[in-house]
Amino acid sequence: MSNLTVAVLAPPDYAKDLGKKGTTSDITFYNLKKGDATVTFIEPTRYPEKLSSLFYSVSIADRVVLVVNEINAAFGECVLMLQCADKSTGYLILKNYISLDQITPLIKGTVLEHYEVIEEDIVGLREKLLEISVKQTAHQKIHDSLGKGTVPVDAHFNVKGVGVVVLGSVAQGSIKKHEILKVLPTEKTAQIRSIQKHDDDSENAITGDRVGLALKNIESEDLDRGFVLTNDPSIKYATTISGKAQLVKYWPAPLKEGMVLYAGHWMQFLPTRLEKIVINGDWRMPTITLTMEKALIYPPGARVVLHYLEGGKLRIVGSLVIS
Repeated sequence: MSNLTVAVLAPPDYAKDLGKKGTTSDITFYNLKKGDATVTFIEPTRYPEKLSSLFYSVSIADRVVLVVNEINAAFGECVLMLQCADKSTGYLILKNYISLDQITPLIKGTVLEHYEVIEEDIVGLREKLLEISVKQTAHQKIHDSLGKGTVPVDAHFNVKGVGVVVLGSVAQGSIKKHEILKVLPTEKTAQIRSIQKHDDDSENAITGDRVGLALKNIESEDLDRGFVLTNDPSIKYATTISGKAQLVKYWPAPLKEGMVLYAGHWMQFLPTRLEKIVINGDWRMPTITLTMEKALIYPPGARVVLHYLEGGKLRIVGSLVIS
């Protein structure tokens, strides 16, 4: 079985015709299954009120469907988010007589320049994505089944007769039933009792798979959204991170020490304080140090999206590559 995760940035409930509704919170999952191919659609249910809702939807997506029915602040913010998260593969659906000529100047120089413009055809879109899911899995099974596995947690709860269950997507590598995983950023470990993918039991899961994991040796209260289950020793966590930032071209002025920025990575969206800033040349490409109360969990060289929630209309600052 293979899975493709697709962020659907569109009017509310647009994805309800693409798949069967699954879990819902500030993000809503819809599941599509045909034979061994599956597609998970994610909608940012609480966006634009909650910027984190948009970030979470984009963060774990393999591809993006952006429906443009109005050229407004939300469209601009989606463009910036996709650029900063480096989501380079996606589709544009233009509605309300909006033409490609109208949006071309707004997406020039961004990842969206390479998005495919498609007609609005729900059935056709479903088939297209299922086909990609099938093709993708053959490549993944060769390249990812050997790697150490990492699963950021997006939900956790107790199920009577089963115990603790977490929901998440395999960010990289592979995991197997009965394997013991670290629960970062804690010192605890948990054993995988069982793996479910789209309601089917499975012996393993690889990059891109949407999973429900029943766990042993851990309690639900020991977990939180954003925690990471992993058998990969290279995954780190820290309350201080540094790296080279790149600010969006609309950001009006240099960053200042003491600013509160929100760092987004996988299923974490954490408040941080800008502790130190070093500018050598272009102020839009500073080297910065961020500190936070909760530890950020990340692989080497991770890309973090920076947000500023006090910024009025401009809430996306840029990105940071952790050094």
